[in-house]
Amino acid sequence: MKALLCSEYGPPNKLAVRDIPSPQAGPGQVVVDVKAAALNFPDALMVQGLYQVKPPLPFSPGAEVAGLIKEVGAGVQGLKAGDRVIGFPGTGGFAEECTVAAEKIMPLPENMDFASGAALVLTYGTSLHALQDCGKLQAGEALLVLGAAGGVGAAAVEIGKAMGARVIAAASSEDKLALCRRLGADETIDYTTEDLRKRTLELTEGKGVDVVYDPVGGSYTESALRAMAWHGRLLIVGFAAGEIPKIPLNLALLKERSLIGVYWGDSVRQDPRGHVRNMKQLMAWFAEKKIAPVVSEQFPLAQAPEAIQRLLDRQVLGKVVILPEA
Repeated sequence: MKALLCSEYGPPNKLAVRDIPSPQAGPGQVVVDVKAAALNFPDALMVQGLYQVKPPLPFSPGAEVAGLIKEVGAGVQGLKAGDRVIGFPGTGGFAEECTVAAEKIMPLPENMDFASGAALVLTYGTSLHALQDCGKLQAGEALLVLGAAGGVGAAAVEIGKAMGARVIAAASSEDKLALCRRLGADETIDYTTEDLRKRTLELTEGKGVDVVYDPVGGSYTESALRAMAWHGRLLIVGFAAGEIPKIPLNLALLKERSLIGVYWGDSVRQDPRGHVRNMKQLMAWFAEKKIAPVVSEQFPLAQAPEAIQRLLDRQVLGKVVILPEA
């Protein structure tokens, strides 16, 4: 089978498609015939050796997939060959086939295509966990989403609206903000041309926002923190800007603001029942048409390095999906 392999850490152009043996299902595993695999920012960091998880070389990136079960390993119950599924392998998804632990498999709804299924779990799972479990977002509160046209940001806009919040979406260009408005954002801010703190305070009549969803980092974090209300919650999701900000802690003290880390991957292991509950909620919202993954581009496996570079260059709207069999 064909797989995109990372044989040495470095820029995406070092990745190459190779023929490797098909995987076998071990105990508690299934092999998935991958029809679609979503690209996420951790994939781009992982191939450079910059992510907190460093798989042994060589490895194939690709954390989430959708496809058909090809083989079921010993001890697996309730799954069979031919089932339409979503899987979260963590790595290995950018390949024609991959192994996935049975507990990280869920049915792909009949009304959901493979590309949407692949694009759902990580971004929407992260954003729902952040806003509901970590941020305790309440209906009627004001939510500021940074990087709002990216994968997790777009998901946060939709989920914030589904939870009844007033959503202010911040991004870096008009086409990105147009996407945010299509997703339901109540207000938008171009933080490359507008003062993020000043404009946020204007939009909230000086009160500030109750929750900030921040997958960007850099200089935007402090600006957003300064625009938070009394008892505001800053959700630290990631650092797509490439810089981990150093925050003056007096800004948290002054209005009893909270800085809350969000690590969805480990939360799944720490609270598996909560993860299942959240996935059921997301599927219900999808059926109600309250959320729908924004798949802006689809690439064949051979062009996956180009897709990863586009993500690093912040040229992607929503999610990009890799089609291993194309």
